Amino acid sequence: MKTRLPAAKTAAAKAPSQPTATHGQPRRGRPSADQRQAPDQTAQNILEVATREFADKGFSGARIDAIAESTRTSKRMIYYYFTSKEGLYLAVLEDAYKRIRSIESGLNLDGFEPLDALQRLVAFAFDYHVAHPDFVRLVMNENIHNGAFLAKSESIQQVNRSAIDHLNRLYRRGCEAGVFRTGLNAVDLHMSISALCFFTVANRHTFSLSFKRDLSSPKALAARRRSIIDMVVRHVQQEVPTPH
Repeated sequence: MKTRLPAAKTAAAKAPSQPTATHGQPRRGRPSADQRQAPDQTAQNILEVATREFADKGFSGARIDAIAESTRTSKRMIYYYFTSKEGLYLAVLEDAYKRIRSIESGLNLDGFEPLDALQRLVAFAFDYHVAHPDFVRLVMNENIHNGAFLAKSESIQQVNRSAIDHLNRLYRRGCEAGVFRTGLNAVDLHMSISALCFFTVANRHTFSLSFKRDLSSPKALAARRRSIIDMVVRHVQQEVPTPH
């Protein structure tokens, strides 16, 4: 999936002029000819490696030198694209949130009956968190910083608001159809779905050790997935009166 790169300079026209070569190699710190021809690919590669670095070590522990080495670039080149370490970290956060929200918005939930749509949404949330533990770690690290970096990004707040709008529309359809109970809040519902899926990934190692169960096994994950979908549906679903 091609992702628009936040905070990265992508116009080839903005790249520095051709550096003087030494022994056939470009001067360190500037993009090579190939990199100037494909700035999107270079920035994307930096972004992907930086995602793993920040997810594993947090903002304070991550090292630009390590990212440069893994991408075969340099600190100066990384700063050329992302300005600073903080700029790179913010770009990583923006990319991470935009990825999940982009796929989520493409689920076309409006094309399904409310109950089916809700099940699909919860299933997607669970599958995405399990498949992207780096996203979970990034969010955990950002909460350690009290959301200080996220607060600087209007784009993250905007895409997250769109997620609430989609869920609220789904919930209203369900209420109008008489299949969802009234009085619930879309933000609270989103938080409950996220919490159940997030916790499964964030705490599976400690839970596995504490309760002697492999919560990362396909069997355990499948059971957990069914359980979470069932819990959310039972929470939202309109109670059917018991006949007397």
